[in-house]
Formats: sequence, structure tokens, C-alpha cells
Amino acid sequence: MTVADYINQQTSDEHRFSFEVLPPLKGNGTEALFRTIDKLAVFNPAFINITTHHSEYVYKELDNGQFERQRIRRRPGTIAIASAIKQRYNIPVEPHVICSGQTIEQIEYELLDLQFLGIRNLMLLRGDKAKEDSRFTPTPGGHAHTTDLIKQVVRFNEGFFADGTPIKHPGPKFDFGVACYPEKHEEAPNLERDMEYLKQKQDLGAQYAVTQLFYDNEKYFQFVEKARQMGITIPIIPGIKPMAKLSQLTVVPKTFHCDIPEALAKEIVKCKTDEQAMQLGIEWTTQQCRELYAHGVHNIHFYTVSAVDSVAEVARRLL
Repeated sequence: MTVADYINQQTSDEHRFSFEVLPPLKGNGTEALFRTIDKLAVFNPAFINITTHHSEYVYKELDNGQFERQRIRRRPGTIAIASAIKQRYNIPVEPHVICSGQTIEQIEYELLDLQFLGIRNLMLLRGDKAKEDSRFTPTPGGHAHTTDLIKQVVRFNEGFFADGTPIKHPGPKFDFGVACYPEKHEEAPNLERDMEYLKQKQDLGAQYAVTQLFYDNEKYFQFVEKARQMGITIPIIPGIKPMAKLSQLTVVPKTFHCDIPEALAKEIVKCKTDEQAMQLGIEWTTQQCRELYAHGVHNIHFYTVSAVDSVAEVARRLL
């Protein structure tokens, strides 16, 4: 069963969750990643989402004291990690496939590798801009927008390579989801325009969407209502991440471009330690998820980075 099949076949009283993990840093093993999955696999997650990342420039000091700029990928291995998780845990996996830092040909090879491995679920994203760029710059020979990436995957599903050459022996088709932003993407001029892009992704073939993290359920409810009014009918899975540190009061809004509700902010500033902030985050997220379930949400997606123990505790309370 694909992720799209699972989402569409859920019953009204079925409450499940999925979660996102990062591949290990270059040079690190998989032990820490598998410990994370071990903690969460016991709750029977619907699927596991694996991120991928643009390469970035680093400066390496040479023997002569000068510095040389080199481009590296700090977290390679998304496809291999997805395959390892699939084999080890028998849980559906959903690797990210992104435009950022990749040519059309490289994406095509990714699709072939994923097909060979029997991985049929994808999360299609434009990806973040390179850290050294002021705005997103498409890779030469690559895509500028998620819609272009969707068109390539749809064409691949139809049995054609990007250059129009027929695939001699087409494999199983990919199902795919996309991202959406209840408080709008940082680069969008307004929420309405951002939602028009989501409608385009649906019309091109996206089967569901997963939101950026948020802490105010009203913004999610309003987003879904507006989406339905615009003819966006695909499932919209809420993305949630528990607050786990005091510093996140200022870091999270800046990094993820989401508001912290005043009620939560007032409680965080009362915390004296990260442990107190983590417990507050667990309580807030548990209540947030219960409200989402009560409003007919069947699946919640958790972002686990720096919050694995919190997510596990929330899942324990909910499921």
C-alpha cells in the first residue's frame, strides 16, 4: 500500500502519525538514526519521511595557509537511508526529491534508483536556496519550481524520460505528496498566491500535502477551509514539532517563518530550563494534536529533529 492509498483508506476513528528524519551527517554512521526510529517505530507510524539537502560551500584551509572554497553535501545518502529503513523496519518510506542543487538528468537517475529499490512514495519539493545565495537560483540544467519537478515525475510515470525517449520497460508508478504553508511560504507575496501554487500542484497530480510546522491550530483550520473553497481537495496533513528548548522561542519563528501563539509564548518565558521548556512543549503539542484529531484529522506528521523524545512522549499519550 502506498502512502496515498493509506491516507485515502483511513477510517474516521483511526488515529496515526508519520514522522520525518534527517540522513546522518557525512562520515557518521546510522546508529543514531536507527535509535530514533526504534523509539518511534513502536507506535506503528504510517510512514517515514527522509529529507535531502542541497550541497553547500565550505572553506578548507590549505597547507600554504590559504583557503579554498569547496562544495560538499553534508547529509548525503537519502535514497540509501530510505532503502535501509524500508528493509529494516518494513515501514513505508517517503524520500524527498528536490529541485535544488540537481539537474533534470540527476533527478531522472534518482527516480530509476528508487524504482529499482521498490520505493514508490515521494515528497516533491523545490528545496531551500543555497546558504550563500540571497534567493533561490535554479541549478543549470535543473528545475526552477516544484511544478516543473512534478511534470517530470508524471512524465516518468507515463513511461517517458525527460528528453521524450520512451522507457522500454516502465516500472511501477510513483505516488507523491508536496509541501504547503498555512502561514505562507516565506517567498510568496501573500497567502492567496501561495495557495494558488498548491492548487497547481494538485492539478498536476499531487495526491496529498504536508504542512510546514505550526503551533496555532486556528491557522491550520483556516488554511484548510480556504483551500477547500479554492477547489483544493487533496488531504492536507498537519506538520507538528514540539518545542524542546528555551532558545526555540526566537529561533523557530525565524527559521520556519511561523508565529508562536501568545498563550504559548507567555508560558515559555516562564521556563527557567530546557527541561521545563520540553515538558511545556509536550503538553502543548499533546493538546494541539488532540484538537486536530477532534476536528477530523486522521494523520499527524511530526518533525523530529531535536525533539525525538518529545515526539515519542506525545505519541505515547495520544495512541
